[in-house]
Amino acid sequence: MAEQKESSVLFSLKELMNLEEDRIKEEEADREARLRAENEAKLAAERAQREAEEARIRAEEDARRTEEQRRREEEARVAAIQQAEVERARMDAEHRSRMEAMAAQQSHETQLTAMRQDKGKKRLQLIVGIVTAVLVIGGVTTGVLWKRSSDAQDRRAAALEAERKRTEEELAGLKRQFEDAAKKEEELRKNLASAKDEAERAKIEAQLAAAKKEKEKAAGAMGAARGGGGSGKPSSGGGAKAPCNCPPGDPLCSCL
Repeated sequence: MAEQKESSVLFSLKELMNLEEDRIKEEEADREARLRAENEAKLAAERAQREAEEARIRAEEDARRTEEQRRREEEARVAAIQQAEVERARMDAEHRSRMEAMAAQQSHETQLTAMRQDKGKKRLQLIVGIVTAVLVIGGVTTGVLWKRSSDAQDRRAAALEAERKRTEEELAGLKRQFEDAAKKEEELRKNLASAKDEAERAKIEAQLAAAKKEKEKAAGAMGAARGGGGSGKPSSGGGAKAPCNCPPGDPLCSCL
């Protein structure tokens, strides 16, 4: 009976010890689980913070690159506008210089024509005096010769005047062609500065080259017209001298 009680007590103590060990193991497991959870939470927080920082850095870098690209584009646009303004100022200066040169040339030609006309009038007055004296002294024959020479002089003067007018009209037309070509070239240069793509730029450049050729052609034609018109004199080089058909004793004969 005593042994049975002792065994029962030992069993109870053993059972209690087992329960205590289980409780200790459970507490240890709970503590380890709690520590793992805390570590995982800490790692997750650190990872989230790191990812947020990396995202912030990437956003700042993207914003910096975007701002840099915008700045470069703005600088390129301003440079293109400034270049276009410089080119337009240069073209305006060239145009003004050409127009002033043309005006000076026309003024010079007008003065030369007026001088030739004045010289012709003075010569005619001198001839009239001479012919009058000859008529008084020599009679009607000299008067007839003078009349013929006077008519020839009038015809030459009329021909010179007609040639001068024709040259002025031709120069005026060529001047209008030159100005139209220059305006077209200026408009194409403006369009080239604002071209959106390479295809449009190539098309405008081709049109610009054609406009330049047209302007140069008009300028060359004006130079040729100024150089060859209005003189009324034959070229001195080559060609045989024309025969003299003046009546004998003609004081206005150009062969003299």
